[in-house]
Amino acid sequence: MTASTPSTSRASAPALPSAEEVQARLLRGPYHQWLGLQVQSVGEGSIDLTAQFRDEWVVNPEGGYIHGGILAALVDLAADWALVSHTGRGVPTIDLRVDYHRAARGHLRAEGRVVKTGRQFSVAEARVFDAEGQLVASGRGVYAMPAPATKA
Repeated sequence: MTASTPSTSRASAPALPSAEEVQARLLRGPYHQWLGLQVQSVGEGSIDLTAQFRDEWVVNPEGGYIHGGILAALVDLAADWALVSHTGRGVPTIDLRVDYHRAARGHLRAEGRVVKTGRQFSVAEARVFDAEGQLVASGRGVYAMPAPATKA
């Protein structure tokens, strides 16, 4: 009897795209352009993004802090695109949870990491940091995986 090696989903996954390739895909969307997204790095099950501050993000002019919707969008984008090493592209969000930890100001950085990949659904999480490196938001999403390509 021979030992079998467990199969990995990576064997059928597309080649890992470069940060520049993911950047080009992300910037197809006008909202992503407006957010000022920059892909810093792409790894196996991970992505690091930055977003350049805009005055339009401010919800409270006296406090100068950023609206939670911007933070939620960054959590969703970083978690979703962390799956790019398995999917080759962004995928639909099924569920998203966001926790807000402190008021955010200035440029933002988001780190996304895959928790688990599945055939139909996958889970990824993200953390968003302000310009001083303070954690301002974190969250986790469930994402629909693309159907496997059929062989002709």
